[in-house]
Amino acid sequence: MQFNIKDRFNQELPADKILENSRRQVKEACFSYVTPKIPSKPSLIHVSPEMLENLGLTEAVSKTEEFLNVVTGAEVIPNTKPYAMCYAGHQFGNWAGQLGDGRAINLTEIEHNNKHWALQLKGAGETPYSRSADGLAVLRSSIREYLCSEAMFHLGVPTTRALSLSLSGDDVLRDVMYNGNAAYEKGAIVSRVAESFLRFGSYEIFASKGDAKTLKTLVDYTIRNHYSELGEPSKDTYIAFLKAVTKRSLDMVVHWQRVGFVHGVMNTDNMSILGLTIDYGPYGWLEGYDQGWTPNTTDNTHKRYRFGTQPHIVLWNLIQLANALYPLVEEAEPLEEILNNYQIEVQLELQQMMRSKLGLKVADRNDIQLIEALENVLQLSETDMTIFFRNLANLEKENTENWYATIENAFYKPEEISGEIKLQWSSWFKTYEERLTLETLSDAERKSEMNKVNPKYVLRNYMAQLAIDDADKGNYDLIDEFFKLLKKPYDEQPNSEKWFAKRPEWARDKVGCSMLSCSS
Repeated sequence: MQFNIKDRFNQELPADKILENSRRQVKEACFSYVTPKIPSKPSLIHVSPEMLENLGLTEAVSKTEEFLNVVTGAEVIPNTKPYAMCYAGHQFGNWAGQLGDGRAINLTEIEHNNKHWALQLKGAGETPYSRSADGLAVLRSSIREYLCSEAMFHLGVPTTRALSLSLSGDDVLRDVMYNGNAAYEKGAIVSRVAESFLRFGSYEIFASKGDAKTLKTLVDYTIRNHYSELGEPSKDTYIAFLKAVTKRSLDMVVHWQRVGFVHGVMNTDNMSILGLTIDYGPYGWLEGYDQGWTPNTTDNTHKRYRFGTQPHIVLWNLIQLANALYPLVEEAEPLEEILNNYQIEVQLELQQMMRSKLGLKVADRNDIQLIEALENVLQLSETDMTIFFRNLANLEKENTENWYATIENAFYKPEEISGEIKLQWSSWFKTYEERLTLETLSDAERKSEMNKVNPKYVLRNYMAQLAIDDADKGNYDLIDEFFKLLKKPYDEQPNSEKWFAKRPEWARDKVGCSMLSCSS
């Protein structure tokens, strides 16, 4: 098995001088060398053909023992030095200090077809940043990360990718809901891939320690290798860097809102410096459209990371990044201007995104009211977001009085669509009908455009749980079925129609379907 190894991170940045794998505060270093734990009996569950190709590998290679050993940590690639990254972060709005890769180990960096990839294992053992944890991961969380990261890519959402999903052969002790009921689960390892796994917290840690030298080294490295279009590092380039990260982060969160994805734990250590969706933990997909929903039980009281606040939390996190970059700029005004512009731009982008979901090409000054009215009426009764927007495309411009039949399947309790609630829905559709008269697209053309931005299939929480339940019994068919289904989320796929359905009642309050924790 031949990789085109092009290590940069551990070649160009300062390493932790201590080589032993002990828990500690790491100083003036961007990473610590660490060797993955050798699993007792590794076995491959699934591999992504696309990512094999992206890394210059063949399907035949993925069936070899050497490939299995590399993607489970049983074998270190020759002439590479695996490492765990050092970073800090704000967690749920509070400064948490040093965090780092507690259960992720970077194997190497690979170049293929002029693209650069960092290859990382999640769940491959302890690192100096594991704190009191074991650095391992369990099958349920690994399935969720493997399937969702690839599904998000095909939805058009910026994301890290996944190469493979494997069992370690070891049992891992976890308390799923943090309620004192710990139990052993199957251990698993995801090999995941991205241009870089740098996070906002990678820069925060050096600013917090007053280590301007290492901060500058890391920022300069990031600009040279990931934002080279900005030019040589300088004060102006650092300002442009924040602006570029802000734009990428804005694009990412607007896509989240478009498809109904809730990250669940938007701490600054979970914010990619490249604007990628990173760290698939207690995420979830909106079933009923609800601005206040969060899948994370840890966040259940304050709902800081609920669906409706995600664009605002991105801004909060960007403010922390700006604070971290300030020592290199030493001028607040240009940084504040970028952050202020975000607040304007994100509203405009969200409005444009909602226009696209509604099939509106022509901008109209009344669109804000139309969108706000829709968001309100969607929450009068539990209404499935994915089904509503997908079926809305079937509405005929000259036959909008038939609106109920068009979207009926989106209502979880159709009997509630009566009286005042039905009147409000009728009122909204009347306004929507009038708005459509400004458009020149035919019904068929509008449907085609809407179906490009409103997916038919997403990784609903109960679907992931069904795959997990089967996998626990050694059956991986659903993993493969969902993997293939979600590669074409905007296509009709009539043979998979059963997955274009509302969440079943059994999943309403089931752990893993409506309630998730950070435990993995």
